[in-house]
Amino acid sequence: MDQDALRKLLAAVRSGEVDVEQGLERLRALPFLEIGSHTTIDLHRPLRNGFPEVIYAEGKTPEQVAEIFARMAEHGPVLATRASAETAERVLGACPGACHNPLARTLTIGEEAVAARPGEIAIVTAGTSDLPVAEEARVTCAMFGHPARLISDVGVAGVHRLFHRLDELRGARVVVVVAGMEGALASVVGGLVPQPVIAVPTSVGYGASFHGLSALLGMLTSCAGGVSVVNIDNGFGAACAACRIANLPDSPSE
Repeated sequence: MDQDALRKLLAAVRSGEVDVEQGLERLRALPFLEIGSHTTIDLHRPLRNGFPEVIYAEGKTPEQVAEIFARMAEHGPVLATRASAETAERVLGACPGACHNPLARTLTIGEEAVAARPGEIAIVTAGTSDLPVAEEARVTCAMFGHPARLISDVGVAGVHRLFHRLDELRGARVVVVVAGMEGALASVVGGLVPQPVIAVPTSVGYGASFHGLSALLGMLTSCAGGVSVVNIDNGFGAACAACRIANLPDSPSE
């Protein structure tokens, strides 16, 4: 239950449209919902920080994810990340209305009910191989109310491709840069745009890239001031940070 839904419920109780006992029944599961012995869903999270709980599917059985997904869908839109093909098949069987994005490894339902918020987010990748992480970020942004513009394959090996898209980047509220190898694209973008830049190192690269560690260290030591960095392959975390920034008012009076 988010703030708008809670306001509507309280207004309905005050007007008499919903009696007190009915209101109590609807609020009974507000803080959390226990599912068997394996999961306790945090239904109170949207009231605390504006974002619903998200299912991290990796490490859970397909049966567990399907059960969690179906129960959460009773309360609103749902996002699950890092879902395998087997898990996706199980969830789609339990929730035929769900959508599977195999590139992003996400499962969603109820995206059409997510209200769009102002503040565009741009997601930029150095190469095509970075797209799975970028897609995870894009889907997460959409589920949190910020449809994102995806600009792919503009890495520093052909940096003129990036210059061609600068107007699009400068029109965004936040820029997420997804890159593997040496991770240099984040520094380049950070030196060209005034917006907050969130860098995502990916595990793309040859042996000495150490599964993303080189990109991570390169981004952490960026010479472009103000570049923030999330963990390796963490498109979800970058999207959450970008949405928090995009949700900030333009001025203190708003």
